Amino acid sequence: MQQPMFILAEGSERTRGQAAQDSNIRAGKAVANAVRTTLGPRGMDKMLVDSSGEVVITNDGATILNEMDIEHPAAQMIVEVSQTQEDEVGDGTTTAAVLTGELLAQAEDLLEADLHPTVIVEGYHEAASLAQEAIDAQVLDIDLEDDILEQVAESSMTGKGTGDVTADVLAKQVVKAVRQVADGGRIDRDGSSVPSRTVDRDDIHIHTQTGASSSATELVEGVVIDKEPVSENMPRKVEDATAVVLDMKLDVRKAEADTEYNITNVDQLNAAIEAEDTELRGYAKTLADAGVDVVFCTKSIDDRVAGYLADAGILAFKSVKKSDARALARATGAKRLGSLSDLDESDFGRVDSVSVKKFSDDELTFIEGGEAAKAVTLFLRGGTEHVVDELERAMNDAVDVVIAALDNGGVVPGAGATEIAIADHIRSESAGIEGRKQLAVTAFADAVDSLPRTLAENTGMDSIDALVDLRAAHERDGRAGIISTGRSGEIGDPVEAGILDPAAVKREAIESATEAATMIVRIDDVIAAE
Repeated sequence: MQQPMFILAEGSERTRGQAAQDSNIRAGKAVANAVRTTLGPRGMDKMLVDSSGEVVITNDGATILNEMDIEHPAAQMIVEVSQTQEDEVGDGTTTAAVLTGELLAQAEDLLEADLHPTVIVEGYHEAASLAQEAIDAQVLDIDLEDDILEQVAESSMTGKGTGDVTADVLAKQVVKAVRQVADGGRIDRDGSSVPSRTVDRDDIHIHTQTGASSSATELVEGVVIDKEPVSENMPRKVEDATAVVLDMKLDVRKAEADTEYNITNVDQLNAAIEAEDTELRGYAKTLADAGVDVVFCTKSIDDRVAGYLADAGILAFKSVKKSDARALARATGAKRLGSLSDLDESDFGRVDSVSVKKFSDDELTFIEGGEAAKAVTLFLRGGTEHVVDELERAMNDAVDVVIAALDNGGVVPGAGATEIAIADHIRSESAGIEGRKQLAVTAFADAVDSLPRTLAENTGMDSIDALVDLRAAHERDGRAGIISTGRSGEIGDPVEAGILDPAAVKREAIESATEAATMIVRIDDVIAAE
């Protein structure tokens, strides 16, 4: 008899066939169910406590999944779906996770009915293509004026923690911030007749500060940095200032090679000290002679240089973060300099004001205005860290969806209306699909239906009745969604209610959920090392 051959390391575990598929699908469904109740304007929050006792309270799907300690590899794929959605379009993370879970649940039933995984995958991909067609058909033929973009921002924040300030107020600030940094001409839906406006997301900053209510949140047309002047003798505010951003040390230069100086008398020592002092004083003199009012330095500033700068009336900051330096250059129009030789006026930036403000025990510096200003900051306030953290997540989502609407294909009706249209289109087209693949296509439509059904549940409606009424209203009126009213909801037109979502959010959710679900369904062998 032949000896048995072992090809896996001792202690490795292997799960094959239906057992592997069942394990992966159950794990995916479990993760999706963990965030299901957070979906929609009436979604609930989750409290997440890590091993050190730190608490996070949020209903943001990506944050919840990232904070959960998930070990199952298939479940981790759902987390990646949510993170991809967050990275690409900034919102719709819960939608993507829930849809992935529902696609897996439908696949589980199809596998039990002896449908081959490859057939399921082919059917899902065909259904996803039909879903993209339906999304394109739902894009509203309107110009994205400020009021429309405000509705998009407000829709993304509804149901999230915004403290004592309403989402519509914050939405106005978000849209103003995006418009401030946008390039190009007037926005057209498809960008065919006029140049599309583009936005660099890095030009919109968010800074949080506790100690006041959320209603104190404001838009700063410039940059806020967590820095204080290098000397107490420097001015606390400078107006109509010339600014310079330095990527160099304002300190005594050191020789590149190891050098030893032999000083044998006091005169030599005094000469060395005087030479050093002349060098340091020269930094301040060079900047003062060039007419510089404010210095932002990414590296160190010697205390003596700080004193000389203060004597010259120059406001200076040291150890500025590289990210802040980039923002300051964009905000002021300044170039980032690695040397003070051959300074030219074109190297400098202009700013309306630089002011140092105190908030409790913290000092922050506000750099506002400027001829070449291409950066803004949403300065968020809140009574506690939990409040400002959740407000920050909501505002980040709002900024991202407004940019997605501008740069990636317009807006579609929200409140589940687009999902109902997707499911209806897939079902109507599935009749022309031959073979068993039709079952997978229809199952995809059922999975998409779970999104408005979940919205109805979270809003307080009967999910089955709401889904039936939604389908009927869609057939009758061409558009219908779940509008939250008080403690429950009703079927209505989301466009009239001002509930709009970027088309890019829907497209990305369909694409990423389909890819993750089909990848998991195709796995029939799991080999885990010890």
